[in-house]
Amino acid sequence: MKHSYLTLLILILLGTFSSKAQQDPQYTQYMYNTQVVNPAYAGNREALSFGLLYRTQWVNFGDGAPNTGTFTVNSPVGNNMGLGLSVVNDRIGPSVETNFNIDYSYSINTSESAKLSFGLKAGLDILDVDFSKLNIYDGNDPYFDENNIDNKLQPQIGAGIYFNTEKFYAGLSVPNFLTTKHFDKSSIANTTVETTAAERMHYFLIAGYVFDLSENLKFKPATLFKMVSGSPLQADVSANFLLYDKVTLGAAYRWSAAMSGLVGFQATDQIFIGFAYDYQTTDIEAYSDGSYEVMLRFELFNKPERVLTPRFF
Repeated sequence: MKHSYLTLLILILLGTFSSKAQQDPQYTQYMYNTQVVNPAYAGNREALSFGLLYRTQWVNFGDGAPNTGTFTVNSPVGNNMGLGLSVVNDRIGPSVETNFNIDYSYSINTSESAKLSFGLKAGLDILDVDFSKLNIYDGNDPYFDENNIDNKLQPQIGAGIYFNTEKFYAGLSVPNFLTTKHFDKSSIANTTVETTAAERMHYFLIAGYVFDLSENLKFKPATLFKMVSGSPLQADVSANFLLYDKVTLGAAYRWSAAMSGLVGFQATDQIFIGFAYDYQTTDIEAYSDGSYEVMLRFELFNKPERVLTPRFF
């Protein structure tokens, strides 16, 4: 079985296509932020788990550069279920988008060490757009002579599956199935534009494995693929080394976009702190000082033995 999981992971890593665009918020430390994209992850850490992540992208690029913050909390409920809350706040240019989702999972034990989980995600997306923050060349442009978009609500419904053992995990998810228009031509005079902004389905595929290189050294490769209609496939590949179950050092590559360095500290049995830096491999690096990301995970363990054997993912 170990060789089967390794073969699957290698195939996923090699199945990378070109990627150039960012759609939904992206995360370099995606391996620690799984619940945001896959509701089936809720409860899988077998503890009451809180997560905070903040990402500032393209530092010194100027006003309007992307900034993203996430908050998650989840816990097992009973023997086979998990329940959680995920909040994402994403700011780019004149827009601020926040979504609140309840995450639910149901798990089936497929063997003594393997579990298959099914998840549902449901909530609301709130959009604000302040057109006054734009430098508008034509003050009579019909796109911008309307009122700002204030607290526009859109429902969200998503789903995912997640399989894991003590050493391997893989998941497939769609955080939001609904294709919704933020505004269309009916709200803009003298134009034939059908849609100015619309949400589309995003598909996420994640996978990872833990190799025991020695008693005090573990190798943790992981990958994430994100696909949305109309944009190139985004592919992230990372390689982390865990030393003495305390310190994580690693590197990552986002296809045709960035190279990254990652550092993590298991400060206590309950607290993990992670930091990442992205160096853009595109022309945008000439106008910015990279991207930074920091995350904090805090857990209240339901089972005392988990203090002695912290989860890797």
